[in-house]
Amino acid sequence: MPAIILAALALLFIAWLLGEPYLLERKRQKIRAQPFPAAWRDILKRRVPYVRAMPADLQLQLKKHIQVFVAEKAFIGCGGLGITDEIRVTIAAQACLLLLNRPRGYYPNLRQILVYPGGFLVQRAHTDDAGIAHHGHQALSGESWSQGQVILSWQDTLQGAAEPHDGQNVVIHEFAHQLDQETGAANGAPVLARREQYARWSQVLGAEYHALQARAAHNHSTLFSDYGATDPAEFFAVISEVFFEQPQRMADEHPALYLELSQLYRLDPLTW
Repeated sequence: MPAIILAALALLFIAWLLGEPYLLERKRQKIRAQPFPAAWRDILKRRVPYVRAMPADLQLQLKKHIQVFVAEKAFIGCGGLGITDEIRVTIAAQACLLLLNRPRGYYPNLRQILVYPGGFLVQRAHTDDAGIAHHGHQALSGESWSQGQVILSWQDTLQGAAEPHDGQNVVIHEFAHQLDQETGAANGAPVLARREQYARWSQVLGAEYHALQARAAHNHSTLFSDYGATDPAEFFAVISEVFFEQPQRMADEHPALYLELSQLYRLDPLTW
């Protein structure tokens, strides 16, 4: 009898595992079937002008993603900031740009978005060349944690959305990290559609990363922020910002890199 009960419980567990994705998708379909709120449409017009340049089909897809994202993710105000629909929709619109045409879901590891009024302080420790450990505070506009949180400055979020062609967007940056962190610690290698893509991805991004490091070391100006030379994870986040906000320059100056990101994101912002 115990063996039969155990077998039955195992079957129930398997059925639950198989059924959970189906039930989740059914729930999401119901959310996407609801009309996009008129007040949210006004928020997009005022706060995220980038959306107006997108093709109509992508605008519609983005709005459906926003609805699911807002329904599933918890937004938490920090430093006295109260969370409003304006905050939720403005952040969700930028975060969901990275999900367009992609089948992998809504940042499955992400549970919470913590939002501060402005830049926030975090404690950092580093060891210098002499081996001496230093501790101090660093002001940040955003941070992504593999434990399921993204932290954002609302002031920097608004600025990034209002200037859609300067190649700097803290929301895109931090949510690129979330894509990178889907399989563990960020390393500049997000999940690609096909296994055979990784060799080319590593070759192209590796060469571009080392080129940026060399230019940064000699203080040479470049399309990409020197912060991208910090490590491969930051490089991926920085080039993602530029891909969405300055696609023409990226395609002209770094065509192989643009192609890799176009294949990853399944988008071609040059056509918008």
